[in-house]
Amino acid sequence: VQLQASGGGLVQAGDSQRLSCAVSGRTNRRYVMGWFRQAPGKEREFVAAIDWSGGRSLTADSVKGRFTISRDTAKNILYLQMNSVKPEDTAVYYCAAREGISLMTLPNEYDYWGQGTQVTVSS
Repeated sequence: VQLQASGGGLVQAGDSQRLSCAVSGRTNRRYVMGWFRQAPGKEREFVAAIDWSGGRSLTADSVKGRFTISRDTAKNILYLQMNSVKPEDTAVYYCAAREGISLMTLPNEYDYWGQGTQVTVSS
């Protein structure tokens, strides 16, 4: 499966931004899709994950209540809606995929990665 993330940019603190990830390839299997982020000098961290077919989702505590993961299975697009963004949300955001139905949170549990999109939040 191939992933192409987009939608990053410069955003003011408190505003909203939506990231998209176009999914292509062998999408007829069971997949879990995830969003991760990596700030300069920090490790890549889990943001949210969703069961592509069933819709179950999991969101990291650090963004719960502000970020929402969703998907459009007809268009094969994964989304991350980011509301009330903060300067500490500044990072490169990656979409990722793994086969199966378990909502995993570690980067090494995902097999496929998009190229990343930069989100910069100004205060």
